[in-house]
Amino acid sequence: MRRVLVTLLTVATLAACAPGQMAGQNPGPTLGGANYAPQYDFSEFWAATDGRTFRVIVAGNPFPALPFDEMTARLLPVLQANKPRPPLTFTYAAPAEPPRPDYRLVLIFDPANDLGSGAVCNGVTRLKPDTPARAPHLVYVYGVYCRNDLALSETTGWTEATGPDDPRLGPLFAQLFLVLFTDQPPIRRGRLVPFARW
Repeated sequence: MRRVLVTLLTVATLAACAPGQMAGQNPGPTLGGANYAPQYDFSEFWAATDGRTFRVIVAGNPFPALPFDEMTARLLPVLQANKPRPPLTFTYAAPAEPPRPDYRLVLIFDPANDLGSGAVCNGVTRLKPDTPARAPHLVYVYGVYCRNDLALSETTGWTEATGPDDPRLGPLFAQLFLVLFTDQPPIRRGRLVPFARW
């Protein structure tokens, strides 16, 4: 009986694996933990972005062979195609005067290990130094949803991709946006210091 249970558990475990994982291929995007401020409210996000533009600030370049401006230009349609549910339009354009409240999404590629979302929403971006040990096609992004200088939500995600048009990049942002802009009640993870990097 015990041998049968072990066999059934092994089969169930293998069945749960994605086909890419079983074949040793890239299994797709992976997300890290998520944090939400007590003030996070999906209905507020919807009201702020419904039929409006939503500013994105990008720091870092996951594809250093491309100039930063070209990378961001090619990235914008990928973000738009995988946007969260409200009928919003992503833009990089900064208004002449910041609106109040100032809602925005900050995406930092290869952020410094000690960079937290509180600093990000106050205009701080720091990147990891270039290291030869970095996986050549690994895209690692830190996403923070800000209202003025308050971080409302944060998460990280990573996948392999060779450029902004790589089809593996879209699913990463689709999953990232589902977490950053969740319509589910946030689950507190018991952190003593909210929005500390994990």
